[in-house]
Amino acid sequence: MHATLNKGRERAILAALALPGQSAAESEELLRELAELATTAGAAVVAVVHQRRDQPDPRYYLGEGKVEELHLLVHGEEADLLICDDELTPTQQRELEAKLEIRVIDRARLILDIFAQRARTKEAQLQVELAQLEYLLPRLTGRGVALSRLGGGIGTRGPGETKLEADRRRIRRRIAGLRRELAEIRKQRAVQRKERTASGLPIVALVGYTNAGKSTLLNRLTAAGVLAEDKLFATLDPTVRRFTLPSGETLLLVDTVGFIRKLPHELVAAFRATLEESTGADRLLHLIDLSNPGFPAQKRAVEAVLADLGVPPGRVIPVLNKVDLLPSAYQKERLRVEHPDSVVISALSGEGMEDLFARLTAELAERWVRLELRLPYAESGLIGEIQAAGSVRATRYEAEEVVVEAVVSRAAADRWRRYASFERRRRAD
Repeated sequence: MHATLNKGRERAILAALALPGQSAAESEELLRELAELATTAGAAVVAVVHQRRDQPDPRYYLGEGKVEELHLLVHGEEADLLICDDELTPTQQRELEAKLEIRVIDRARLILDIFAQRARTKEAQLQVELAQLEYLLPRLTGRGVALSRLGGGIGTRGPGETKLEADRRRIRRRIAGLRRELAEIRKQRAVQRKERTASGLPIVALVGYTNAGKSTLLNRLTAAGVLAEDKLFATLDPTVRRFTLPSGETLLLVDTVGFIRKLPHELVAAFRATLEESTGADRLLHLIDLSNPGFPAQKRAVEAVLADLGVPPGRVIPVLNKVDLLPSAYQKERLRVEHPDSVVISALSGEGMEDLFARLTAELAERWVRLELRLPYAESGLIGEIQAAGSVRATRYEAEEVVVEAVVSRAAADRWRRYASFERRRRAD
């Protein structure tokens, strides 16, 4: 039975190994996440196969007995696709496909497929194509016939069949071309980051595990109109928006791509420039989905990537999101007691926003000053510049000058200090 693309959703079986040192709870959480990834990609999960082993079988990934059991399950469930939770070697993938007579992909390929569906901007599309080709290149040997018969479906999106069937030299040329294009885009990003830094406005990056609520928070604060769905990797492209705190201080909010465990290293490399938006931020809001039973492991996964990027822990503010899903006030209060360094919020309902604003104001207090500027009418055009660099709180028009009360960054304050009749550094209080 060769796999064909169903008119409806593809019927997928999930397979996972529990390796030494992995608890039962962690294994269950990774399987739940794999099922969510499969559903996000458009598959219907019809069965799950799980096995505890000391190491993956070099030929089949699963043990031979489990593969025989899987063969019967494939026919009984009329499955089109097997998705393995760990990255498969080319041999394992080839042997499983020959044995089961259906398509076989791994977690890395599944994530790449979701990214291909989600990519909207040219940069994201180039990054995804580069990651896919780098993933596929070592797997092309002896795969020409198999690739030509795929006919579409999960794990086949992105580069077209003609690209996948091209010789290795042609693919390497395409990879080189993609790297050049992305290098140019990274230069543009570097210029944009430099311009944001020159503005003097503090930069706050939103980071977190995928589906933690970053886009929902950005929309609540700035009405950014960013897609916010209860799906993994709903958005891939970083979004920058200006936001003024209720106390008057203005900052820039940067939304970033979500993290996930076992992220394909090709994607980590391809999206490194996007992730590096976080490294230059004054503060990072690490959103954590407290409604997810596996949130402690998700938190550690994000912290590991941030450490790899060189982000100092002192710059990270943990934000426990989705508190509205907790059923009782007692649980909410207990959460605050158990996590005193975190801010507890609901980006959806707005609960806890005052605490978040107070924390940001306190953490960034040294970055702002309050000025009273007396501008000659001939210099009143500076008001627009002042507004762009911070927040104008009041404007009074007197006989010979315009009096402007503003909160601006310390870096920007030097531009207008000669007009200052009053200045004080902002404090958290």
